Amino acid sequence: MKESLLLYLHIPFCDSKCHYCSFNSYVDRFEYKERYMQALLRQLEYDLERFGIQPDGIGTLFIGGGTPSTVSPALYEPLLKLLAPYLQENAEMTTEANPNSATAEWLGGMHELGMNRVSFGVQSFFEEKLRLLGRAHRARDAYEAVENAGKVGFAHVSIDLIYATMLDTPERVGEEIEEALSLPIDHLSAYELTIEEGTPFQKRPEVRQESVEQAVLLRDRLLSEGWEHYEISNFGLSPCRHNLGYWEYRPYLGIGSGAVGRIGHERLYPHREIERYIGDPLHKTVEKLTPEEIVEEKIFLGLRSVVGIETHLLDPSMRSRCDLLAREGKLRHEGRRYYNTDYLLSDEIALFILG
Repeated sequence: MKESLLLYLHIPFCDSKCHYCSFNSYVDRFEYKERYMQALLRQLEYDLERFGIQPDGIGTLFIGGGTPSTVSPALYEPLLKLLAPYLQENAEMTTEANPNSATAEWLGGMHELGMNRVSFGVQSFFEEKLRLLGRAHRARDAYEAVENAGKVGFAHVSIDLIYATMLDTPERVGEEIEEALSLPIDHLSAYELTIEEGTPFQKRPEVRQESVEQAVLLRDRLLSEGWEHYEISNFGLSPCRHNLGYWEYRPYLGIGSGAVGRIGHERLYPHREIERYIGDPLHKTVEKLTPEEIVEEKIFLGLRSVVGIETHLLDPSMRSRCDLLAREGKLRHEGRRYYNTDYLLSDEIALFILG
């Protein structure tokens, strides 16, 4: 069976710019919405033909941003209509959303278009922390959004949380987890706050308070409830197949401004600026990946997830270092793969293996 494709659609519009966000998003370009969605359709039509995508060739669709819930379902309809014959019968179809803009009507409209999974950018259940992060919603909006998603028929609901801020303590993170577990969700992404260049937080590095203790607390609590820790930042009663596909190094198309794709040994970059993208959505800068770069990427991705590292990827010296780590209990060797036993050490282990 041919490997199914992952498809990512990027929506760059946002109601507000969060203080930690370095993603390609805009709060002042809403007048471009219709033209942008038409450009997405042009790129999608072109890429489906260019890369020879066959009917039933797409296994997962993920609409991310930015904030997809700032765009009406009617503007997504032509895209979903075009995709219909290419999507597998059991395709996972996810849309991100913000609690303040994901109304019951919007959620219902997206579900009618075939979306079967929604991921809410909750980030916190505490008002003070939401203000610190620059979020546009209130805590009550998160509860209402999750409730409305269930009412309109979404079978799979995920939320994002951020920890390791200056307001977080182990006790506070514990309370965040309990609030999350009280909701009808089956997936949780928990991200340690990072300070990115060009964001408001770059001038306020003190807002980040790194805490391994908080990461371990969060992990252990979710594991105790039967959640699978399938990637360093992701937990699920029902893991996200699209996310997992990246770590399995499956091919993916990126549609939209700055939406990177990778087909075979080529990484593809459309225009990042929204005006340039609308003017020429078919343009791509192509990066040729060497066999060594691909091996390195597979090692880093495999070690931060349940995917692991296939032994055939490793040269003798790498294999020797993996065996050493296995004897020390830092890797687990099963069949033809090595698996990481502690995702929090994934980068250090990868660098050691690569020598």
